Amino acid sequence: MPLAQAQQTGLEPARRLTLQETIDLALSSSIAAKQASTNKTSSYWQYRTFKADYRPQLALSGTLPDFSRSIVPVIQPDGTTDFKAVSISNSDVGLSMRQAVGFTGGEIFVSSQSQRFDDFNQGLRRYNSFPAVIGFKQPLFGFNELAWAKKVEPLRFQESERQYLEDRETVATTATQRFFEVLLQQVNYDIASKNVENNQALFKIAEEKYRLGRLSRNELLQLQLSLMNAQLAQAQASTELKTVTMQFAAYVGLPQGERMVVQAPQEVPTLEVNEQAALEQARQNRKERFQNERKVLQAQQQVAEARGKGGFNADLYATFGLTKNANNFSESFASPENQQQVILGFNVPIVDWGRQKARVKTAEAKLQLTQYTVEQEQTAFEQSVFTQVNQIELLKERLRITASADSIGQERYNITKATFLVGRISITDLNIALQEKDQARRAHIAALQDFWVAYYRLRALTLYDFERGMPLLAEK
Repeated sequence: MPLAQAQQTGLEPARRLTLQETIDLALSSSIAAKQASTNKTSSYWQYRTFKADYRPQLALSGTLPDFSRSIVPVIQPDGTTDFKAVSISNSDVGLSMRQAVGFTGGEIFVSSQSQRFDDFNQGLRRYNSFPAVIGFKQPLFGFNELAWAKKVEPLRFQESERQYLEDRETVATTATQRFFEVLLQQVNYDIASKNVENNQALFKIAEEKYRLGRLSRNELLQLQLSLMNAQLAQAQASTELKTVTMQFAAYVGLPQGERMVVQAPQEVPTLEVNEQAALEQARQNRKERFQNERKVLQAQQQVAEARGKGGFNADLYATFGLTKNANNFSESFASPENQQQVILGFNVPIVDWGRQKARVKTAEAKLQLTQYTVEQEQTAFEQSVFTQVNQIELLKERLRITASADSIGQERYNITKATFLVGRISITDLNIALQEKDQARRAHIAALQDFWVAYYRLRALTLYDFERGMPLLAEK
């Protein structure tokens, strides 16, 4: 609702919003901005999860207790079977530390464990302890998932950081569009209200001229019809203004029911945007810089996985540690004996009817397709940057022309109206001047909208602030 309308209805003055205030409000309060922030937080913790996989993992595990009371068959020395009641409990507790080795895809671990056995029927208790066990697990000739994750995940994280900035610029762009939608409807309502006032004044003068015989009945009816059309236009403009104002308030995060008006920007940024400079900033700052590299790496990862998981595979497992069993806990740690274990397992496909080859060829074809797609997307992206830069230049000129046309249209209407009042031109000429004045005003508002929307789209495409001459990355 425009301020003039609020004053006429006796309501308190509405809140006035500039374009920059609208954008700041949207970036802090809108649902879209909160979604962008949540996505950024999610990506951050996803990256932290990846980083944690490469750090030592300390864990405490155990069973306290595992009790069993049952009747079990027991083979006797003479070969017969007897059934005995057994009441036992097994307990254990262990502390282990594991460290992934990303370069090899293996794992080093150190553990300490103690076990306790109780036989309640015989009153027997035994302890078995492993004071220290050190070992490693190492896949041989296979697919190293950890090494590939170390290449891919940092790129994904950098991509998410840029995506957050792009999302914020998208919010600013949408807020700008909504701002000018309200502004245009405010202008339409103001035009319609002014036209009603003008037509009322003209019709009153026309009635007096008609009474004096200086105006025909036809011209009087034309003015009456113009007044009625102006009143209909005013009612329609009022409805449309309320609709876009509610949509605007819902998007930027204003409380529903709060009355406000928007103020047209008095100045526009003085921009001198060089195509190559804009393209260089886009290449340097946008998420595509990391996204395209990630896509190719993931396609290469699929090729490596297809080759590594289907051919000759082997796993080496080795441990060295100390162990001791005793009747009490403290003795189970005294003078322990050493123990070793080495396992080398392998898997060699002999006949797979070309299954492994087909998997590798499929992955290689996907890699090639990804490379072509990335190249095509990069070319399309660069073209969109060039197009947006050129559009900015065209819109600057359009803005200058429409501002001049708006001023001329208003002046011409004032002259035409004065000429009509002295009876030197017809009502048709007056209506033409009125329509041209209104069209010029709307055209100027539309040019303002297109310029500011294009400006924020250029910022989103380059993640660069051309007013201050600095990347938006510096504002994080």
